Parts: sequence; structure tokens; C-alpha cells
Amino acid sequence: MTIKPTGLDRLILALNAIFLTCAVLVVVVPLIYIVIASFMDPTVLLNQGLSFNVSDWSLDGYQMILSNPAMIRGFANAVLYSVSFAFVTVAVSICAGYALSEERLAGRGFFMVLFIITMFFGGGLIPTYLLVRNLGMLDTIWAIIIPGAVNVWNIILSRTFFKGVPRELKEAANVDGASDMKIFFQIVIPLSKPIIFVLALYAFVGQWNSYFDAMIYLDNPNLHPLQLVLRSILIQNQAAPGMISDQLAMAELKRLSEMIKYSAIVISSLPLIIMYPFFQKYFEKGVMVGSLK
Repeated sequence: MTIKPTGLDRLILALNAIFLTCAVLVVVVPLIYIVIASFMDPTVLLNQGLSFNVSDWSLDGYQMILSNPAMIRGFANAVLYSVSFAFVTVAVSICAGYALSEERLAGRGFFMVLFIITMFFGGGLIPTYLLVRNLGMLDTIWAIIIPGAVNVWNIILSRTFFKGVPRELKEAANVDGASDMKIFFQIVIPLSKPIIFVLALYAFVGQWNSYFDAMIYLDNPNLHPLQLVLRSILIQNQAAPGMISDQLAMAELKRLSEMIKYSAIVISSLPLIIMYPFFQKYFEKGVMVGSLK
């Protein structure tokens, strides 16, 4: 028997459709604007706005960025840092989360309290910098990976996920003589793909978009990631009022800045847009960890 929707039901569905449409437009319209603006001549964009006339389009912004050797090096560094950081933080999170999910672990409540305290209290920037310097990690990849490798929120998510793994599987493996390590790597890990991929995506995106740590800890330009290189390029093509007396030079500098800005945004966002569809099938399961059933 089919239940016909009432007038109130239809009103709620219509309001939901309107709200979701507005939410999609808020996300999609700026994205379309940035993509189109990255192909346009900056002079036309500044004077007329967006134009769908192909004669007003230009690839000069992409050519300027991709012809810069620092961009290629920064892209490679960003991939290395992001992949390495994702691997380390996921490994730490799932190992700690699995241990804290086991009731046999002595003092797990005490360890959990220590982890949670670090979510509210930290040493601050200067003590952290001094610690990194004293450990000899300045100007190395470890200054980017190690300080943020332990993410308490990820550990809590992992712990919640592992608590949902059927205990019968581990008990059956114990009866067959499997050790804890064998149970973890051959039974628990294969069942944990959703949480592993979600944590990896979070870590990769966070590190990919980060530039502050690299700006603080890396003095060698050859080690700078993509975001820091893009920041340097944009700053170099901007001038404060009064620095340039020639109006033509100021206008050309503004034109170059606009040309580079949108192209840089597209280039830096492209890897994340390409990567997300491959993680999507695991994303919904992973982000629902800890929700009510």
C-alpha cells in the first residue's frame, strides 16, 4: 500500500530541495568562476568580468606557473610530504586506536586521558620550534611529518571503529592459535579499509593545504612545498601602494598577479579533485564512525 504524501510532506520536500540547491550553488558557482577566470586574459577579467568568448581566453597564467622550476619542485615536495605524513599519521592512529579499543590493555583509561589533555593544552609555537630545533629536524622532511603525526581525534575515530569489529572473529583466531599481531594485520586491517582511507584523505588534504609549518621549519627553498611556493610567487607579484610610482608598471604588476592567482588555485586544487572519487566509496562509511545506529 502506497502512502500518499500530505501537503506538509510536500512542503518539507520542496524546502529541502531549495536548501540543497542553494548549498550546491554556493559551492559550485565559485568553483566555476575560478576555473573560467584562470583561462581568461586578466585585463578582460578586471574590466568586463567573466567572458565566454574564446578570443578573451589565455593560457599565459598556466604557462608562467608551470615554466617556473620552483613550481615543479614544490609540487614534488608537496606530494612527498603529504603522502609521507598520511602514511605515518594513519599508522600511528590505527595502532594506537586498536590498542585502546582492547579491554585487556592495562591503564587504557589513563592513556586516553593523557591523549585527550593534549587536545586542550599545547606547548605553543615557540616551545615546539625549540624542540624541533634541538632534535635536529630543522630543514628536513621530519620537521613537517613528526610534529603533527599524532592526531588525537584520529585515534579516537580509530578506537571507535575497532570497537565495532566483531569480537567473535578475534576469538576464533585466538582459538586457531593466531597471535595478536597476526589478528591485527590479517583480520582487523583488511576490515578497516573505510577508516584507513578516510584518515588518509584527511591527513593528505590537511598537509597538502598547509604552508605554515614549512614556512617556520624550512629555510631551504629547495624543500618548500607547493603551497609555500605559490605564496611566494603571489607575494612577489604584489606591491604595496607607493612602492611603484609608474602607473603602467603598477597596472602590469596587478595584471600578472590576477593571472597567476586563479591559475595557482586550480593547479593546487587539481590533485585533491582527482583523488576524491577514488576514496568516495569508503568516505561515507568512515565519516559515520561513532554515529548512532
